[in-house]
Amino acid sequence: MYVVKAAPATTFPGTFELPATKKEAAAEYKKRVTRTTRFGMQRKIVSYMTTESWQNIPHVTYMYEPDVTGFFDAFKQIGTKSTHQYKVTFNTLMLRAVIEGLKAAPHLNGHISYDHKNAKGKIQTLANIDVSMPWLLPNGEMMTINLHNCENRNLDGLAEYIADLSRRIENTDLNEVMYDVSFDNMIGLLKQGKIAEPLRKIFAAKTGKGKIKRLPGDARKEYESIDTRDRLTRHDLQPGTITVSNIGSIYREQRGAIGILEIIPPQIFAIAIGAVQEKPGVVTKADGTKEVTVCKVLPMCLALDHRALDFGDAVPFMQRLDEIFAKPEEIYSW
Repeated sequence: MYVVKAAPATTFPGTFELPATKKEAAAEYKKRVTRTTRFGMQRKIVSYMTTESWQNIPHVTYMYEPDVTGFFDAFKQIGTKSTHQYKVTFNTLMLRAVIEGLKAAPHLNGHISYDHKNAKGKIQTLANIDVSMPWLLPNGEMMTINLHNCENRNLDGLAEYIADLSRRIENTDLNEVMYDVSFDNMIGLLKQGKIAEPLRKIFAAKTGKGKIKRLPGDARKEYESIDTRDRLTRHDLQPGTITVSNIGSIYREQRGAIGILEIIPPQIFAIAIGAVQEKPGVVTKADGTKEVTVCKVLPMCLALDHRALDFGDAVPFMQRLDEIFAKPEEIYSW
């Protein structure tokens, strides 16, 4: 926006008029605004966590683009080659492949604690693989849900877990559960001796145009009477040990890829999976000769916290996925 402070409004042939004062400029801008949407609980949590990520974490990202031609074909036949009680989607299959990769590179599945002032830090590698996965909700918003203990779940177990989460989401008041998450985070800050930040958040949540609207008393009691096995709780929304975002499941016709994504602290590794795309590729035939053919490629963005990891730490993860994509028949035993 261009503003002339002292001079009167001036126009020239073929140009627009410049507002003479800040007040006039503000009024002109207000006319052009078609909608104002204030942050709700979901947007507040996302904005806070992602801002903390980019302010504190030195990100390293790598674009991994494996040929998944045979793997995708094997997925199409999974219903006839193996027996599963629940429907196995490509999203579920890729989640299971990622878990296999993490088992080959367990150091990626961890949390970091770092004191920048004293340059002291530690990494805790975790036995449990809890996958934080962004979930597209019926209202169009995204919520990151924690899939607990994925290291112990076979393909059918993952499919069952995901189906049950979908059922529980239908019985969940999103504002209420996200309020519980936010409140729990503030209690954690208070226990760390951080007082100013929680007080600011409480004041912002209770006052002004952006205040949070919760269920009224009786409605809240009725909601809280729903068995926690039938709705989401803050336990389902707490950060896991790794984040896996599958944007390919949202828009399968896309032809791009995520080049960078945030790592949610205290995690040290994140993955964004794109959509399967057809691209020219070089394949080696049985007689050793090579030819260019149409391949199915799956772009995956791998993000590392450079305080904890170097690029070489991701190599075992990619090598394990390369093995799976090269010999996809093993998915029938998952």
